[in-house]
Amino acid sequence: MHRILNILILSFLIFISKSVHSQEKPNIIFILADDLGYGDLSSYGAKDIQTPHIDSLAKTGIKFTNAYANSTVCSPSRAAILTGNYPDWVGVPGVIRDNPDNTWGNLKNELTTLPESLQELNYQTALIGKWHLGYTSPDLPNNRGFDYFKGFVGDMMDDYYTHKRNGLNWMRENEKEIKPEGHATDLFTEWTIEYLNKKSTNKEPFFLFLTYNAPHDPVQPPTVWLDKIKHREPMVSLKRQKLIALIEHLDYNIGKVITQLKQQNLYDNTIIIFTSDNGGALQYGASNWPLSGGKGDLLEGGIKIPCIVKLPYQTSAIKSDEKFLLMDFYPTLIKLAGGEIDTALPSTEIKAINQQVTNDNRYMVWMRREGHKFGGRMYYAISDGEYKLVQKNPFSPYQLFNLLQDPKETIPIENSEKSTILKKNLMKHVQKSGEISWQ
Repeated sequence: MHRILNILILSFLIFISKSVHSQEKPNIIFILADDLGYGDLSSYGAKDIQTPHIDSLAKTGIKFTNAYANSTVCSPSRAAILTGNYPDWVGVPGVIRDNPDNTWGNLKNELTTLPESLQELNYQTALIGKWHLGYTSPDLPNNRGFDYFKGFVGDMMDDYYTHKRNGLNWMRENEKEIKPEGHATDLFTEWTIEYLNKKSTNKEPFFLFLTYNAPHDPVQPPTVWLDKIKHREPMVSLKRQKLIALIEHLDYNIGKVITQLKQQNLYDNTIIIFTSDNGGALQYGASNWPLSGGKGDLLEGGIKIPCIVKLPYQTSAIKSDEKFLLMDFYPTLIKLAGGEIDTALPSTEIKAINQQVTNDNRYMVWMRREGHKFGGRMYYAISDGEYKLVQKNPFSPYQLFNLLQDPKETIPIENSEKSTILKKNLMKHVQKSGEISWQ
């Protein structure tokens, strides 16, 4: 497998080298699902879900089995992708909301985002879909490096057809309020196809951040999709049927995007990334099999995510068990686009993509700050890849697990030396986090 991987990546790097020199850099489409569980794709072991279009990327791409979100909720993970940094180090330790009494983040102004870095490399940049990193200027997509934005500014929709949140319309084209009709997943796909049509005759490379709301609650698939699942999967609960239908509807739409790339002769020269911002929400029927936990907690089920990367001209499937965080896509993509990496960032290149030597001893940290029953408190987890120290909520004690022997995190172990080392490194992270203003 390693020999095939080396041959593939060597060929790709030669291609990139030639392309950068000729200004024909690869296009990049980063597709982000919202709350998609680790076990909710057929390519990741789901028996009751059929996701042929996403699976097709895995058949000719790199399927990662140890990809992690930077947090167990939306805003922090999105901040990590766009900054290449830990979210609490850029002002987003929790969910950003339009309610001033229950919002837990504010993305720092004095930083360079991924789309801004790509603009400097002559990329055209666009975000279609969910933003969730600010509601007003200067915290809107067009202020943070996106040439074009069409989508939903807020955290979640109360209805996939009315697109409102607490009675307010957060749908925008750039900074103009719009009132489109239709299911949000279909709309984001239609707008993506329109964007790709325009780019097919454009010589400049593009970076498209396609961020679907699905399968975030409310679990609201189109009726025809739900009826199909009820007929096909009569033995599963209605709650699960709804989620399956919403995910398969999402997969269908991603298939339309892939088809459009091929029809416009963009597919071969496009890097396609598909992943999720955190684990699946168990209360809505998600599966994070074979992991424990889900969205909202820092057990593996809340932070480990499906992730597939299709490189240009790649034809062979590769499975990688490399451990990395969402923030690591920042330096990885900048390097592929021909840019220089900011070595001051804590993120590192993803080895299976860029064939770079990564720091295997790096500690990975996860965090979340939240109101509600948590009262604005923070809770953390830290891992060296083998051992993981995790706090299940702000009021619970830290527990140590050996992930290699106990990946479901069911049996806490006693290892005072390892606990001490992890706690010391976590403390360093928390101290730096404390220097950052986030409200």
